[in-house]
Amino acid sequence: MSTVVLLIVLAVIVLWVIGVYNGLVSLKNQVLNAWKQIDVQLKRRHDLIPNLVNTVKGAMEFERSTLEAVISARNRAVSATGVRQTAEAEGQLTQALGRLFALTEAYPDLKATGNVAALQEELTSTENKIGFARQLYNDVATQYNTRQMQFPANLVAGLAKATPAELWEIEDAGERALPVVDLSLNKPGS
Repeated sequence: MSTVVLLIVLAVIVLWVIGVYNGLVSLKNQVLNAWKQIDVQLKRRHDLIPNLVNTVKGAMEFERSTLEAVISARNRAVSATGVRQTAEAEGQLTQALGRLFALTEAYPDLKATGNVAALQEELTSTENKIGFARQLYNDVATQYNTRQMQFPANLVAGLAKATPAELWEIEDAGERALPVVDLSLNKPGS
């Protein structure tokens, strides 16, 4: 009778280890998939930027340093590896694009062309998709990290080769800055 009980307890432990192992592997794959979703959107963003720069290049000849900053930031973002380096490079690219978009406002001819507006809209849409993909990645990575730290699952984490996933964090203080919104009806000079 005690042999049967021992076999049942042993079977329960083995099934539990298998379940935890498979759960950790599943979460690890979800983290990798979420990262690939970010990667897809970043590639789309990186592919759109040269088109935007080429479209505005002629009209913005005096703003060459801004265009060069965008291309340089794009190149750094394309070659970035890992979550932290990619987040930093993408933050710099976002700032460079923001400066470019601000400058295009000063060129009425550019604002009037459909190409620039369409590219800006595509980039804005892509930025939103990147934001959602980053949120999904961080959610899944947090779930994975939490699961592998919880007792008794942490006893099986080594078997599953589970290592903590890096979270996508804002490193650049410029990205953390709050936009200034003035909704007052007072106009200067009134």
